[in-house]
Amino acid sequence: MNPGRGLRIAALCGALIALAGCTRGMSDLRTWVAKEKQKKGAPIEPLPVIRTFETFEYKDQGDRDPFSPSSAELQPSTNTASTGPRPDENRPKEPLEMFALDSLKMVGTIGTGAGMEVLIKDPGGVIHRVHKNEYMGQNYGRITAISDDHVDLVELISNGNGGWMERPASIALGEK
Repeated sequence: MNPGRGLRIAALCGALIALAGCTRGMSDLRTWVAKEKQKKGAPIEPLPVIRTFETFEYKDQGDRDPFSPSSAELQPSTNTASTGPRPDENRPKEPLEMFALDSLKMVGTIGTGAGMEVLIKDPGGVIHRVHKNEYMGQNYGRITAISDDHVDLVELISNGNGGWMERPASIALGEK
């Protein structure tokens, strides 16, 4: 007898025994499936009540159209645009004006008194020496005062009516 043939017969017998074992004991599974099918499902929540909204038809009876500018907005306001602070568009931009003010960090000062310089670190890690009346930040921030632990600025912010308003800001030493 061929030894490979005996091995094949033993493997075939083992597979038949395993398959025969799989068919036994299915009654408990069938019972469990039948019980699960008999159970009732969880109740479904009712659909929410849909509220109806009243429609409003706009009829022009001398009232102002809410989607067109008002007469006050159409008239040029000379007091807000011509008076007050304005950014100097003719001066060259300084290196720290391309960064947002909150991304700049004060790392120290050099000197004392009126000649004091502040050391500002930009997001790229470069440290800049900055003096009073120089600019930094994206809102035309002009340095107004330098002290040992902070630098004070005045930013120019658009007021939405064609004019500008000043807003104080500061950067403290070690702040980030």
